[in-house]
This record gives sequence, structure tokens and C-alpha cells, in this order.
Amino acid sequence: MTIKINDLRDNEGARKDRMRVGRGIGSGKGKTAARGQKGQKSRSGVSIDGFAGGQMPLHMRMPKRGFNNPFGKDYAIVNVGAVQKAIDEKKLDAKKDLDHAALKAAGLARGGKDGVRLLGKGEIKAKAKFVVAGASKGAIEAVEKAGGSVEVLKSASPAEKAEAKKGKGGKAKKADA
Repeated sequence: MTIKINDLRDNEGARKDRMRVGRGIGSGKGKTAARGQKGQKSRSGVSIDGFAGGQMPLHMRMPKRGFNNPFGKDYAIVNVGAVQKAIDEKKLDAKKDLDHAALKAAGLARGGKDGVRLLGKGEIKAKAKFVVAGASKGAIEAVEKAGGSVEVLKSASPAEKAEAKKGKGGKAKKADA
């Protein structure tokens, strides 16, 4: 017997329709619609999962793990091997400066609101000038070995940012006086 695609069916009983509640006394799930009577759980829009009757819930008793650094930087990570591949595929022009915008346009830098960090995985043969927020020693060595250069942009440290903020606040106070 050959099976045709238009003859395919689920096995009998494999799919069961959901129970439609609140559809009259004859349905067996009418009146209270299987919710019982009264109380918070019989109402709609109730979300008390994890509530332990006033006792501290289990998920709040478990210890927290890890740490989210509020001062952490978000860099797009790009390897020199991926840059070489993009240059070979003519997605990047090695004669122009390779900065965040150029790498993003080529599809190499994803995200990275604080810039690009260049890493040394892979090999680069093209002579190129990189303008990035950070670079590893290996990446700098690989680029310079190929005859290129890496310019690392200086970002303000949290202490410098605080100092700049104080300076702005001081000027504002003098202007008011």
C-alpha cells in the first residue's frame, strides 16, 4: 500500500480538543467553569504561583549567584581572522580606516555600544589601519606584522567621568550666584 501525502492523518485519539468551560449545565463544566466557588483563585487575572502562604517562597530563599557589573563595558568582539576573510570577500576595504562603523557595515561587529575590541584569533595578511576601543597584544602584533597599525581610542575611566561631572556641577552653581 502506498501512502499519499493527502491521506496522512493523526492516529485516532492523538489530538484531543480542549474542554470548553462555562457552556451550560449539560456540558458538565458549566456554572463555575471547574473553578469551584469564591475566592481569589476563582477570579480571572490571578497569579499566585510561588506564593507559600506568607512563608518566604522557595525562589527567594535560594542564594543569588553571579554579579552584574553596572560599570561593565559592552564591546563588539572582532577577530583579525574574520577581518581578513571580509577583506578577501571584498566586504571591507583595507585602504580605509577600519572603525566600528566599517566593521558593523561588513557584518563583523554586532552590538558593542562601547566600541569594538580586536582579538588576535586567526591570521591577517592585509595592511590595514584599525581604529578600535580596545585590542589584545596578540591582535596588535598580528596587525603590525602585516604592516598595518592599531589606534586604540582612549575611553574615560569612571573616576574621570565623576571628575567631569563635578566640574559641570561647580560651573552651574557659580552661574546661579
